[in-house]
Amino acid sequence: MNKIGIVVAMEDEVEGIIDLMTDLENETLYNLNFYKGKIQGKNCVVVESGIGKVNAGRATQALIDKFKVTSIINVGAAASVNELLNIGDVVLGKFTIQHDFDITAFDHSKGYITGVGYGVESDERLIEESKNAIEKIQNKDFDVKVGNVATGDIFCTEVSMKDKISAKFDADVVDMECGAVAQVAYLCDIPFMAIRSVSDTPNGNNAEDFDNNLAKASSICAEVLKEVIKNVNFA
Repeated sequence: MNKIGIVVAMEDEVEGIIDLMTDLENETLYNLNFYKGKIQGKNCVVVESGIGKVNAGRATQALIDKFKVTSIINVGAAASVNELLNIGDVVLGKFTIQHDFDITAFDHSKGYITGVGYGVESDERLIEESKNAIEKIQNKDFDVKVGNVATGDIFCTEVSMKDKISAKFDADVVDMECGAVAQVAYLCDIPFMAIRSVSDTPNGNNAEDFDNNLAKASSICAEVLKEVIKNVNFA
């Protein structure tokens, strides 16, 4: 049976997604809350992972092992490192890399992970069908880009770091979970994609911007997720 696993870091980001669900049930495992039900008639399990790569990775593995999900979507807010992106704009993560993973001492490029490689590609068909679905949303006040997500265990605030990540990894947004979710999905041979809405951009004061824009980004993520699940074939 096809079942979509949805990994979300924070309670603010989860709430709008739960509102989309019918036949809702809650299950607690490893002190994580899993919400089981249907979105647009399709079986889904949503988990609030907590912030950071380790939290995201263990929640993803639990979705696979315990709930037998057959595809995984990582959803949430992100900071823009692409100056062409505005607050609320959506990035579909075609490629995800961990910008803080560094074994360059052993002659590998920064971001290279043994057994994984230089980042993880999302499922091409899921990305293409999702882009088509989102573009059909009427009167949307955000743009959509298929792009690159750079993940690290740091809330990026420095402009210099933003510029380095953008240049080094050709990144569009930075976050703290997506790379770990992608890595676990890749290692378990589960189709993966990411939906990230811009909440801020590193400018030295973007923690406040993040707080101010999180509700908007989360609402857009829920709206986009609904259309993606409705129109994309997750078989």
